[in-house]
Amino acid sequence: RIGSEFHRWLGEHAEQLGLKSGQDFFRFVCEDMVFYTRQYERIRRASLSPAQGLEPVYHVAAFNFTLQYPLLLAPLRITDTPEVIVRKIRAVAVFLDILLARRAVNYLSMTYGAMSYAAFLIMRDIRGLKPTILVDVLVRRLDEQGCTFDGTADGRRNGFDGFALNQWSKRYIKVLLARMTAHLETASGMESSAARYLVEGRGRYEIEHIWADHYARHRDEFASQADFADYRNRFGGLLLLPKSFNASYGDLPYAKKRRHYPSQNLLAWSLHEQCYERNPGFLAWIKREGLPFVAMEDFRKADLDARHALYRQLADRVWDPGRLVAEAG
Repeated sequence: RIGSEFHRWLGEHAEQLGLKSGQDFFRFVCEDMVFYTRQYERIRRASLSPAQGLEPVYHVAAFNFTLQYPLLLAPLRITDTPEVIVRKIRAVAVFLDILLARRAVNYLSMTYGAMSYAAFLIMRDIRGLKPTILVDVLVRRLDEQGCTFDGTADGRRNGFDGFALNQWSKRYIKVLLARMTAHLETASGMESSAARYLVEGRGRYEIEHIWADHYARHRDEFASQADFADYRNRFGGLLLLPKSFNASYGDLPYAKKRRHYPSQNLLAWSLHEQCYERNPGFLAWIKREGLPFVAMEDFRKADLDARHALYRQLADRVWDPGRLVAEAG
């Protein structure tokens, strides 16, 4: 009821909230509400444009998850220091970021209706917690969701193995590719951010299939147009490139198209041999992480499978639960 009829809930639970006298109500309106309103405004701004220290808030907002605001506010206390406030917001945002990415690859809904009950239970459990305890609770809650990149605990979803582009997954695939591309570039010593790839309007990026939509070029590996179309949509066969690039080169055979990848983002560039020449930051990072990035002169079915497996490993780095543990400080 607190999530739908707050005014009635407040009236019925005023005493439990310490609202017994006029002075109590004055404090509630002029101090508590002012504090939480200011924090909401701060979180809202960070959701629209990355703010230093609060980047995870922007990442969660990219999934269009509207319940993030009450969840991010839940652990805050009016007596928290500015540093503690940031730590708490970051911890909850990182938790949500990992959870939503896992739900996306399992085709699980993120609407208010699908997630409100679970979200309100989490809000209750994290209310006013200290940062270290907050992280412990969130780690446990993440494990209890029964949803990972491997699939769901009930066996009905198979996670990354079956993840592909369709009308539902399109918006989330763009978010995942943006995050993975930015992470790869940043880890390799380049200046980058997911916002660069998620911006709308002029210069926007679009999902591009590595294979152009020409079944005739792949008849030797696919028995039918439908089989080819399904495989072409697999996550490992996708990139994020400027709309202008797609318009100019999207229809070309792979061998011709990849000549232009060195001028694009690092995830696309990694398909070309030039990426592995005089690129010390990238080479050092993939070696340290054990990621099997390789140039691909051809891009056949087996190559797409290898790329799909690589994307899974890269996603494990981006949405590593260890990031949440690290927020405990």
